[in-house]
Amino acid sequence: MELTPGGDVAVAVAAARAAGDVLLPLRSGGPAGRALGDAGDAAAQRAILAVLTEHRPRDVVFSEEAADDARRLGADRVWIVDPLDGTREYSDPARGDWAVHVALWSGGDLVTAAVALPALGEVLSLIHI
Repeated sequence: MELTPGGDVAVAVAAARAAGDVLLPLRSGGPAGRALGDAGDAAAQRAILAVLTEHRPRDVVFSEEAADDARRLGADRVWIVDPLDGTREYSDPARGDWAVHVALWSGGDLVTAAVALPALGEVLSLIHI
């Protein structure tokens, strides 16, 4: 996917999709139970950070799976991510009700977001106008 400057929704979708792309194969051939959830959290975090670092290197990232970056308190652009929402569900091969969340807070408002539902093959996105 080619991302245009200012295309924050495309960046959010790409980051959420990248996490899903690493989570699905890990789920089918990796560890099990809690170890799978932990591995999924870490792999999805790396995938999201890779996309955000490439396309929005000056932005701050606030993630459930990383140490808090105090710069977020004064930053104009903060990506808020949950690399694997539903870790317990992800660890159960029979369940598809887990997701990846990527959102951008800018100028005091939520301006865009993407939610990937990798087990369902879906990515939902929104942009605030």
